[in-house]
Amino acid sequence: MSELFKPITFKSVTLKNRIAVSPMCQYSGVNGFATDWHLVHLGSRAVGGAGLVVQEATAVSPEGRITHGDLGIWNDEHITKLRTITDFIHANGSVAGIQLAHAGRKASCEKSWLGGQQLTTGEHSWQTVAASAIPFKPTDAAPHALTLVEIEDIIAQFAAAAARSLQAGYKMVEIHAAHGYLIHQFLSPLSNTRQDDYGGSFENRIRFLIQIIEAVQKVWPNNLPIFVRISATDWVEGGWDINDSVQLSIILKKMDISLVDCSSGGAVANAKITATPGFQVGFAAQVKAGADIPTGAVGLITTASQAEAILQNNQADLIFMARQLLRSPYWPLQAAAELQHDVDWPPQYARAK
Repeated sequence: MSELFKPITFKSVTLKNRIAVSPMCQYSGVNGFATDWHLVHLGSRAVGGAGLVVQEATAVSPEGRITHGDLGIWNDEHITKLRTITDFIHANGSVAGIQLAHAGRKASCEKSWLGGQQLTTGEHSWQTVAASAIPFKPTDAAPHALTLVEIEDIIAQFAAAAARSLQAGYKMVEIHAAHGYLIHQFLSPLSNTRQDDYGGSFENRIRFLIQIIEAVQKVWPNNLPIFVRISATDWVEGGWDINDSVQLSIILKKMDISLVDCSSGGAVANAKITATPGFQVGFAAQVKAGADIPTGAVGLITTASQAEAILQNNQADLIFMARQLLRSPYWPLQAAAELQHDVDWPPQYARAK
């Protein structure tokens, strides 16, 4: 059996293979509500054979959205449509996960296909918040530096979002601590210049993430997994780096986190990143070896042989795929054929096997 199609279990949840749909923003929500676009988008990847389908960054508050088109889970009314989506994913043999997020200073932006710039006026703009009052780009409005009371409120929002995620039927939550969004803004010394208990030392800068995890664990069942997505490096000298990521992941393992999803970058606008096939896989391998915790690899992974080699070389435990699964929702079925592994197809499609 190929490693890519070997089942893997996280707590009580077993994935039928090691292929995970990476959370990818669709910017197609309405006031945080999911639409039929999300049902078809996520449902197609379940029909296509992925073991885990992770919903895009889903905001824990209206101000936590990257754009006005982001999904949200700050309102109980959001649950109904999301439950329809998770039921469909599970009925088609995949596991539904959700990424909980707050964009921080990278919020209040236009949809990507309309330019993606930060909006500072109009009905689709709002005041951004951050660890420190430092804008992401010089042309952005300065974010509001969160007070201690406001930090507590956001921690509570993550916990409430996790409780709603359970009601909506998700079997895994991923806490988004990467890509320069709010939690990452606390982690990185490039965006965090605070002088209180949330800034300065490594222990202080990770405090916000640790407290979010602790709050989520109070409402999330112990038998269901929690993942954390990190940016393994800021790609800038003096920023968060792979050694910090290993040190953090050692702590996350002690906190019973099931997997560290290893991406990179996003903290600052001037980072120089050369993206080549599998360019972030080494980070997943270093975290896996250094912290003895399962990891996910992501970043320009496009072929079955490439994904299989990552697993065969023990560099990661899951393969998170993004753009390739936008291009080809049924890639897992094609990969199985390429690796000469027989998998069940949806009966509606079996005559094409």
